[in-house]
Amino acid sequence: MVSINNLKKLSFLVYGLGSSGKSVVNFFQRNNIKNYQVWDDKNLNLYQNKRPNNLEGALNKVDHIVLSPGISLNKSKNRKVLKKYKKKIITDLDIVFLTKNFSKSVVITGTNGKSTTCKILAHVLKKRYKVLLGGNIGIPILNLKIKKKNLLIIEASSFQLAHSKFIQPDYALLLNITNDHLDWHGNLKNYIYSKFKIFENQKQNQYSLLNKKFKKLFKKKRLKSKLILPQLSKYLKLKHLVKNSYLKSDINNENMSYVFTLSKLLKINEKTFFNSLISFKGLPHRYEIFLKKKNCIFVNDSKATTFQASKFALENSKNILWILGGQPKKNDKFFLKNLKNNIIKSYIIGKNVKFFKHQIKNGISYSITKNLRQTIIQIMKDIKLLNKKRLTILLSPASASFDQYLNFEKRGEEFKRLIRYYAQRSI
Repeated sequence: MVSINNLKKLSFLVYGLGSSGKSVVNFFQRNNIKNYQVWDDKNLNLYQNKRPNNLEGALNKVDHIVLSPGISLNKSKNRKVLKKYKKKIITDLDIVFLTKNFSKSVVITGTNGKSTTCKILAHVLKKRYKVLLGGNIGIPILNLKIKKKNLLIIEASSFQLAHSKFIQPDYALLLNITNDHLDWHGNLKNYIYSKFKIFENQKQNQYSLLNKKFKKLFKKKRLKSKLILPQLSKYLKLKHLVKNSYLKSDINNENMSYVFTLSKLLKINEKTFFNSLISFKGLPHRYEIFLKKKNCIFVNDSKATTFQASKFALENSKNILWILGGQPKKNDKFFLKNLKNNIIKSYIIGKNVKFFKHQIKNGISYSITKNLRQTIIQIMKDIKLLNKKRLTILLSPASASFDQYLNFEKRGEEFKRLIRYYAQRSI
């Protein structure tokens, strides 16, 4: 652990001035840490008085390079010089753990369901602990005013973990791993190993929760923490006590088993646990049932940016009119054999029609509707043709949004806006 005063003796270069990079600069300013410089490949005007004339010279001299999560060492404009000084690279998460100004810490990572799991856990714990939640969930961790009494819950992305060196959570949760961000990591092995960095600095009195299929790798790495394998069956036996329609969905079962297991480790009794779930509201864009009209249920699952993420929604819905398409993830493949009976028709949007046609071929009816507006207009016509059959209209794109939208949030909001407009006039 390094105090703020000792942090002042070190030198830093903050590389990348997105929201994470700016939060690091703001943290330094709030704590009167003056020995830092900044760099951004595109934004040349921000913090100009802190920008070095020679990047490599600056990287050579500083103690640490605080790298923003979105910057890939394989794609950055200055990748050669960054790789040269790779041993100096840390992240905003490392600064939090270097200063360790909190009572307990929970760090959660995984491919699918991180944000919802973090939110549920914070909701369950808030009556007993002074909970703070941040990280990849949308609030840069260094923007939080962390105090010694706080229990800190952090959502960590693989981008952050890949370069973290000092992260040491009291409770580390690895929810699941499926193909994602392979263009950034290079391959699945690198992606898995970046996730496992959540455990590497833990001590014997700290806890690691992960799926049993990763138990061998955990043992192979000779990690020191106490290994806990959440038992889904134990949670399912008590699931009837959940009085919340959102959490009753099977989509949440596995991740709920992690929350249930961790709540017990944190001395939350079962009655308190299940009572606290009653008032929980799901996050937008994650299997969000935002409208029910006559025989139709409308679901916004825009956060589903891989097939595996969409699979959860497809498994848990019937009579689906499925909207998919966008910018596919590297090496993503669709396995629809056991899901075909749930899908009546699909609608392909975006600029990568050929890819999605190939993935859903053989057995699933589809239309190429290009954009959400044309899709919704076509769906309203199809609803009438399907003659009052109970339907689920599902946006679960199985791809990133960047070919048409700034992010998955913009895509989801546009979907909801169009549905509300056209459904009011057509159904």
